[in-house]
Amino acid sequence: MIMSAAVEFSDGNGFGSSDRFQEIKGAAYEHLLSRIEELGAEFGRWTREAIQEFVGIEVAGFVRQRRLPINQEEIRAIASALTKELAGLGPLEDLLSDPAVEDILINGFNNVFVSRRGVLQREELRFTDNQHVLRIVRRILAPLGRRLDESAPMVDARLPDGGRLNVVIEPLAVDGPMVSIRKFRQDPLKPNDLLTLGTFDESVFALLNAAVRSRCNILVSGGTSSGKTSLLNALAFFIPETERVVTVEDTAELSLNHPHVVRLESRQGGFDGTGLVSIRDLIRNSLRMRPDRVVVGEVRGAEVLDMLQAMNTGHEGSMGTIHANSPRECLYRIEMLAGFAGFQGSEDSLRRQISSAIDFIVQIGRLPNGKRRVLSVTEVTGMGDGVIATQELFKHESFATPDGDESDRWASLGIQPHTPKLAKYREQVRAERDAAEAPDDSGGGGFWGRRR
Repeated sequence: MIMSAAVEFSDGNGFGSSDRFQEIKGAAYEHLLSRIEELGAEFGRWTREAIQEFVGIEVAGFVRQRRLPINQEEIRAIASALTKELAGLGPLEDLLSDPAVEDILINGFNNVFVSRRGVLQREELRFTDNQHVLRIVRRILAPLGRRLDESAPMVDARLPDGGRLNVVIEPLAVDGPMVSIRKFRQDPLKPNDLLTLGTFDESVFALLNAAVRSRCNILVSGGTSSGKTSLLNALAFFIPETERVVTVEDTAELSLNHPHVVRLESRQGGFDGTGLVSIRDLIRNSLRMRPDRVVVGEVRGAEVLDMLQAMNTGHEGSMGTIHANSPRECLYRIEMLAGFAGFQGSEDSLRRQISSAIDFIVQIGRLPNGKRRVLSVTEVTGMGDGVIATQELFKHESFATPDGDESDRWASLGIQPHTPKLAKYREQVRAERDAAEAPDDSGGGGFWGRRR
């Protein structure tokens, strides 16, 4: 029960994150539940606007009745929080609607972190207790038909807006519910957007454009939250509209801006393991769906063998993402995953299959300042002495400007792509380089690799 302590609040600064706020909100919530119980089924038919008006009136009456020493601004803050609690997703509602928020990480009810523009910071937002967190999570999961209890203490689900939710609860999570929400943009970033943001420069833009249009097989490699999915979405803008694209994902996250996309998503098995449909099953089935290209959201298991088979059997131009720290580590990881999948051939035969399937590895990373940058573009050129041969075409470098600001550049050794698929690109680059090196009385010049 709330005591009418002689505490005065001169303003609402910090009130929303205070223990006092949580105490009053909890008591007002119990009061509202008793009033809603009196209303019965009628409350379920109310609009959000009606609920908001009802909550405002009831909270104001509750404060007067208990003679609580809070001002009008604080009353409105409590009423707003309770409206979100009854008609929305409680404390998560504002974060989910904030376009700047990329990740929401809940480590127990009073420990919430939020990532904005690649930088992770602790949020003042608080839940009442762990049961409050579970109540909101179950409200999210209810329309998705997913179960979360002691018999199924982990859940991974796709949200209606395309985001991803992962929850781990007791007894697996020691310090309360662990909730991870990954948000995705409603309007995927286009290649020009990434160019403007400085993810790559015009030379890298031109190469990636030519590689996708020329049906090169590309893997986007990087760490967690490095921008792999966003880059893969952007690369899809280069796919000609006349082609049919099939995407295969564990949790559907890709949002390809293409007129002919078939989206497939794996399915977890039931409690007894029945009904499981893996990514590997979907890739095999996708090859019977007349795809021009197969795009695998994330390669992390036995499906690597089927992806390599697809790339080697007429589905050129296929793409995917993989967790790895460098292009060389990406190749090692593919070998390791293929071994776990039970590849029966020799090490040499596996490496030959990898080298013939993959044309380019695009390494992307998140810098300490939160910016996402393409760190390198590496071409897989074949086999040599039992090792997969590669050549790095572009490498990201950070440097300080004369003003002391940090800037980016993508250094190139002038090596041309080896693959025959990019013969026209090589001719174009050579012509532009010759034009740039030729004497020009007007003082103008070309740009090696400039996009036209």
